[in-house]
Amino acid sequence: MKVRKIPMRMCLGCQEMKPKKELVRIVRTPEGTVELDPTGKRNGRGAYICPQVECLKAAVKGNRFQKALDIALSPELIQELEGKLADS
Repeated sequence: MKVRKIPMRMCLGCQEMKPKKELVRIVRTPEGTVELDPTGKRNGRGAYICPQVECLKAAVKGNRFQKALDIALSPELIQELEGKLADS
């Protein structure tokens, strides 16, 4: 039986490679909006982050979302993401 390869992605906050299923995907849609993608399958440019608020804050502080998604995140969106990560 063939062993399946586990897809790995890098967290923007802690910069660690982790299995894709352990991370949360944030996507820039073709319309230009930035949203949380719980399914991991939405169309658009995606970036991955650990489900911890500390990683989100580190990614925002280092401007890593702007580099990964080619768009600046509004403070309102950052607050919304913090709330959603704190809930999960």
